[in-house]
Amino acid sequence: MLNNFVIPDLYPAAPEIFLLLMSFLVLFVDLAFGATRRWMAGMLTIITLLGCAAITVATTDGQTTLTFSNMFVDDMLADFLKLMTYISVIVVLIYGRQYLADRGLDKGEFYLLVLYSTLGMMVMISAANFVTLYLGLELLSLSLYGLVAIDRDNSRSTEAAMKYFVLGALASGLLLYGMSMIYGATGSLEIGGVAQALYHGQTDKTVLLFGLIFLLSGIAFKLGLVPFHMWIPDVYHGAPTAVTLFIGSAPKLAAFAMSLRLLVYALFGLAADWQMMLLIMAVLSIALGNLAAIAQTNIKRMLAYSAISHMGFMVLGLMSGVVGGQVDPFTAVNAYSSAMYYTVAYVLMSLGAFGMVLLLSRAGYEAENLEDFKGLNQRSPWFAAIMLVMMFSMAGIPFFIGFFAKFAVLLAAVKAGYTAIVVVAVMFSLVGAFYYLRVVKLMYFDAPVDSAPITASLDFRVVLSLNGIAVAAFGLFPDSVMMLCTTTLLRSL
Repeated sequence: MLNNFVIPDLYPAAPEIFLLLMSFLVLFVDLAFGATRRWMAGMLTIITLLGCAAITVATTDGQTTLTFSNMFVDDMLADFLKLMTYISVIVVLIYGRQYLADRGLDKGEFYLLVLYSTLGMMVMISAANFVTLYLGLELLSLSLYGLVAIDRDNSRSTEAAMKYFVLGALASGLLLYGMSMIYGATGSLEIGGVAQALYHGQTDKTVLLFGLIFLLSGIAFKLGLVPFHMWIPDVYHGAPTAVTLFIGSAPKLAAFAMSLRLLVYALFGLAADWQMMLLIMAVLSIALGNLAAIAQTNIKRMLAYSAISHMGFMVLGLMSGVVGGQVDPFTAVNAYSSAMYYTVAYVLMSLGAFGMVLLLSRAGYEAENLEDFKGLNQRSPWFAAIMLVMMFSMAGIPFFIGFFAKFAVLLAAVKAGYTAIVVVAVMFSLVGAFYYLRVVKLMYFDAPVDSAPITASLDFRVVLSLNGIAVAAFGLFPDSVMMLCTTTLLRSL
């Protein structure tokens, strides 16, 4: 048996291998110097992510490469989403450093869990097999459970972690059960093999549809779509804000990659079935997310319901690739690239919005309520302007990246014939504008309730400023990001 063993090509998985090896170094450094030099673990983590980015860029050749017995793929889609993941996690670490230090949470285990979460996301993004995808998903999920509960003395964080763990385990079970049924119907665990079996009609359609339902349930949980959204408000609210920022940004990229690889790459032959299921979940998510957010006085819960709504919009693009059972390559690529564009735009906006929450928080004080933003313009006109950009962009007001992201997915849905759904989505988007504009009103028209000076490190201020400028600039020049998403998909399909 050993004679038949073929050494896999490790080159496509170089970033993952580098991150894993560096995590051991972070662990060793924390054990040796963690008590006296806590900054070293955080700095090493950022260096690790920068190293991963350099390796990813260096190994990008525009070709699709399979390795590990066709279980791992390195293509343009994987490289692009991994680079966005590295950037997101680095921004999270810069935003959250002072917050964690003020609360005694800047420990080695936090940075290790962040690294292993990132590794899980990277494996999910490059998965070419159901087994690989599930391993990456579990590595990400288990690390996130630990991060939510990292403040062990906080009962709210512990409760949120328990809810997340129980519901996450249920969702993982549903996903795994769906994968096993699809394997039973097609005889393959490879994403390409499942697609081939569907193309040649070598499947048991009944078993396949049951598997699809379970699979979609697991995907919907990871995206936070209704009716699998229950965990999002409690986890966003209960977790330390730096962890909430992490959960609300980079994992969305991995969840999008999982959705694209499973639904478009593997189960494209069942598009007519999963598109209708996604349609129902998208409409419910947009409706419930926007309506429930209006009643929130806690900004973390407001942004949690906002996330549900935004994922509903992203799914509108994902479900618009096939029109009336007919496949038009131009329409399909346009729809899926618009969904990717929306995911990238949302991550940028989420980073900026939660970054502002972290900016206003300080030692012994959590700036979680809407009232904490009162009079922000009087305290800091620049950062009030950044929050205004984030709120306008999330509301879909021109000319910010959020507007063009919404426009792209709605246009794709109209071309697919979902005009009535687009009208409903636009109406709920108008409803949702209320709670975003309420934050703007509090910042510019109300007297401040807190006169404490806004203090933050230079790197925090610079990165948050660049974050706000990026959201505005990509709104003025949206074609650059859209073309990048389109090119990436065309080179990966």
